[in-house]
Amino acid sequence: MIAYDHRLLDVSAREIVETAKRTGAGVAGPVPLPTKREIFTVLRSPHVDKKSREQFQIKTHKRILDIISPTSKTIDALKKLDLPAGVYVEIK
Repeated sequence: MIAYDHRLLDVSAREIVETAKRTGAGVAGPVPLPTKREIFTVLRSPHVDKKSREQFQIKTHKRILDIISPTSKTIDALKKLDLPAGVYVEIK
């Protein structure tokens, strides 16, 4: 699971864990992975004051869940689960 907002990511992980446990599957996690930081430096002025700069950053938060022995009921319930916008879930 990947998102820019860690609160949305934690809420989504909690929903997935509750859904999986309710359908009889075991869950390991969520395990937080290292946060990726991207820093961008931009000039404040278009043509003067080269030393005056501004920095922005984007943090990408990740969590990993392992669903142990999922049943067909678990898979159907997870497909129907409505997660908030901004949370990307990859299934392997």
